[in-house]
Amino acid sequence: MQTLILRQDKPQLEDNAVEAVSKFCPDLQVLDLTKSFKLTDRSLYAIALGCCDLIKLNISGCSAFSDKALAYLASLCRKLKVLNLCGCVKAVSDTALQAIGHYCNELQFLNLGWCEQISDVGVMSLAYGCPDLRTLDLCGCVLITDESVIALANRCPHLRSLGLYYCKNITDRAMYSLAQSKVKNKMWGSVNGENDEDGLRTLNISQCTSLTPSAVQAVCDSFPALHTCSGRHSLIISGCLNLTSVHCACCARPHRAINAFPHSAH
Repeated sequence: MQTLILRQDKPQLEDNAVEAVSKFCPDLQVLDLTKSFKLTDRSLYAIALGCCDLIKLNISGCSAFSDKALAYLASLCRKLKVLNLCGCVKAVSDTALQAIGHYCNELQFLNLGWCEQISDVGVMSLAYGCPDLRTLDLCGCVLITDESVIALANRCPHLRSLGLYYCKNITDRAMYSLAQSKVKNKMWGSVNGENDEDGLRTLNISQCTSLTPSAVQAVCDSFPALHTCSGRHSLIISGCLNLTSVHCACCARPHRAINAFPHSAH
């Protein structure tokens, strides 16, 4: 068996069940334990020892795990590409992220939503250790600053989706770093024979109230896949009233087209 989905609506799963899975399913590659509130560190240690080939692990909402157990799992499950830790407040610390950055170099998707203990130290470790990151959700990570975003912009050329909702310490400096990273990413792509010109496709900066329109517009201009137009919102700026003047290229085109026609004579 390679895939096992054990999402919990009513928490029933206990450690002994996960230990049995880990013992008898060594080829497991995908494991989903979402909202398994009864699980403790015993489960993470068992997974680490028995399922070293894991590629995708979802333990979002599993609030009893510790950062020590998560770091141990990272040290043995080095093939992880997708890791969902949303709401794992106790488990996700800078120490755990340093372990993930050190061991899980193939990681592409990481959800750290509302893991409020992490700081720039942890995120920078990820940026340096996981250069293939494509999607990173830092929503609600209130301690991070521009340094985290700058490290990601400089070190993760394949980044396509970044969530910074409610990260109120993020300023224009981070935005300009993202905007300028396109040049670096384009150079990286040419060296490896890849086409990375699309860059960011989703950016959530809702409630980042320190940002100014010029900085956010610079990001929007650098990455044409970011949209503010109706039905295609991939640049999410809700709650930032000072950013209402930021618009993507397709929003500006109709306005330019109308202005291009000469005014009719009266």
